[in-house]
Amino acid sequence: MHEPLTQILNFVQIDDRLATAGQPTAAQFGTIHDAGFDTVINLATPSSPGAISDEDSIVAANGMHYVAIPVDFKQPQIQDLGDFFTVMQDDDYDKRFVHCAYNWRVSVFVYLYRTLCQGMDVEQAEADLHRIWSPDPVWSEFIVRAATDPDITVKAHS
Repeated sequence: MHEPLTQILNFVQIDDRLATAGQPTAAQFGTIHDAGFDTVINLATPSSPGAISDEDSIVAANGMHYVAIPVDFKQPQIQDLGDFFTVMQDDDYDKRFVHCAYNWRVSVFVYLYRTLCQGMDVEQAEADLHRIWSPDPVWSEFIVRAATDPDITVKAHS
């Protein structure tokens, strides 16, 4: 019997097809699979706190797709966000579990996805963003930069 998803660090259920969290333990990937997720998207870098070196194998052994988009926490890049949007818009993936070390990178990327790609009201999306943290100056500036970058806004609406 697996522990509930709520035991995963900083777990947030966004909707019935999307959940976010900090770094799961190796055993928690079974719980993620049992909850019906078919895709794990990891935004942490291999040197992030708690990173699991063979996470891709563990996820695959649990019958899920694995996508790694390593995002430098101190220097997030618009290209990484564009890659994230591409994965989120891919119809091959149905139910997505997105994580990083603490659910900080993820909360910003999901906020931007929901507002720029899905047209969600900013205040509603911010409520979920702020459930985990209030972005520091680097990430606050990244949000502004992403919302005004012509390449990313085109990608968001394609």
